[in-house]
Amino acid sequence: MPTVLISGGTGLIGTNLTRHLLERNYQVIILTRDKKKKSDNPGITYSYWNVKEGIIDEAQVNTCDCIIHLAGAGVMDKKWTAEYKKIIAESRTASAALILSVLRKNRHQVKCMVSASAIGWYGSDDDDNAPGRPFIEDDLPSSNFLGETCVLWEASVKPVEDYGVRLVKLRSGIVFSNDGGAFPKFKNPLRFGVATIFGRGKQIISWIHIDDLCRMYIAAIENIHMKDSYNAVAPNPLAQKALIISLAKKIRGRFYTPIHIPHVILKIILGKRSLEILKSTDVSCRKIKSTGFTFLYPTLEAALEQLD
Repeated sequence: MPTVLISGGTGLIGTNLTRHLLERNYQVIILTRDKKKKSDNPGITYSYWNVKEGIIDEAQVNTCDCIIHLAGAGVMDKKWTAEYKKIIAESRTASAALILSVLRKNRHQVKCMVSASAIGWYGSDDDDNAPGRPFIEDDLPSSNFLGETCVLWEASVKPVEDYGVRLVKLRSGIVFSNDGGAFPKFKNPLRFGVATIFGRGKQIISWIHIDDLCRMYIAAIENIHMKDSYNAVAPNPLAQKALIISLAKKIRGRFYTPIHIPHVILKIILGKRSLEILKSTDVSCRKIKSTGFTFLYPTLEAALEQLD
């Protein structure tokens, strides 16, 4: 069966994607920094790598059919110091460079590479240079930190095309999953009956259900006509307040209290990361739909029904 090698395979997306791949009888190789990590599942192989030391099993890279590049430090995990901003960028670009160095100097059988990216590529709907419509893949990147990071991220995998490999980049929106990421953080205050609204709550959130995102990665592997960048977002983005109120009604019925967290408080708590919490980014999924991809969870209501 086809073999897929995944960097960042032990994270939220990688773990769920591995499950989806195994269900479709793919063989999965997961790059890991843990030398002792093993799997009882015959479909999974763990392969040690160390980006800083330039260590990677070249045979595993050369003999896989597809590479999925998910590796990267969590953008919202820590304060955006100059040091951590450098880690965010280099964890994505240096890991890509190590993988591509193997393909550059060896004969290989890799047919495609699917790389994560993010809708952080785009600016805010409120920017003076915003297009006045949902962002599409041809729109220019933002000049802010995440925009510049996404430019470096996507540029780091671009050379793979010179080695005869088809390249697809998926710019993910906010991923909804019970296993981690933003969704549990939205839900947690509701345990106490509090519906937390950030700022005025009018900022548009472009989101995607974890299962649809994993299906999109598999579509990128299997559809040989897919190439370049695609927005990995559901068809129905919505305002943060509307999202939280819908979630509150689903979990608490009428027994919840909306509470607005002023942007000043968010800035004190999160620093510059608060800009991303408050940023409105309406992103189009028209291009991925044009490939024939269909969403299992196109609406928030459908997603909440499955997630809860």
